[in-house]
Amino acid sequence: MGLFERAVVRILPVVPRSVVRRVSAPYIAGPTLDDARRTVALLNAQRQSATIDVLGEEIARPEEAHAIADAYRAVLAAIHDDGLDANVSVKLTGLGLKLDRGLCRELIESIVRDAAARSTFVRIDMEDSTCVDETLALYRELRGAGLDNVGIVLQCCLKRTLADIAELADLRPGVRLCKGIYIEPPGIAFQDHDVVRRSFVACLEALLAGGSRVAIATHDEFLVGESLKRVAGLDTSAYEFQMLLGVREGRATELVAAGHGLRVYVPYGQRWYEYSLRRLQENPRLAAVIAKATVGRLAGRG
Repeated sequence: MGLFERAVVRILPVVPRSVVRRVSAPYIAGPTLDDARRTVALLNAQRQSATIDVLGEEIARPEEAHAIADAYRAVLAAIHDDGLDANVSVKLTGLGLKLDRGLCRELIESIVRDAAARSTFVRIDMEDSTCVDETLALYRELRGAGLDNVGIVLQCCLKRTLADIAELADLRPGVRLCKGIYIEPPGIAFQDHDVVRRSFVACLEALLAGGSRVAIATHDEFLVGESLKRVAGLDTSAYEFQMLLGVREGRATELVAAGHGLRVYVPYGQRWYEYSLRRLQENPRLAAVIAKATVGRLAGRG
């Protein structure tokens, strides 16, 4: 990231919300569940699956965690009622992981059981490094309770991830593999771009060798190409590609046309602003777009 992009990222929190909304609109279904339903139906018409995320992991009270759990139950009902090709992604902090572990366990298990009754899958998202141990422990507990319709996310930027793959091998977990979006210290995370790429490939190879179904979540064309080499000859049930809503749509279409499964991450909710800032801070090019839009807005007042 260059000096200009770093400066833009630092000022993002003071950018007008209207500008953030306009730039981030392609990447969020909208504020309501109906927005998500319409978005997923359009994706399904293009032979693309979806995973729906309810925005709002920034909670401070148990009742907020219950509200998010209720929102996920409504999503599961909508998927079932509309016959959508979709599942859900859940962040455990939104269910109270940092407030009350027992509450979090109760809520995530209730969501996974609801999903199982509707023949739907739940992906537990991975968050920053302070959440990894508890997230993996809760995942193992759910699998130990006989729940097989639940998967996990692993971030290849973390130096521990190959060891985590080995530790989880007995479960043959369904894993979404991604680079990782959180800024972590050098002691626990790779900092060099090429090293992160090499870690991604090594983790993918280890997961495939262990019989895991892998969701290959990347927009990096180098990693898409390396992944295609490693899944060549495998049954398409063994893997899928995943991308964010509104990102590399042309490449997603190409992958589907070539016979690969493709799932799109579809976030929705009233907490769009917090999600947008996080994504923009991860993407310097989008941050530059924000800067230009803001300058244009101010110039128009002159």
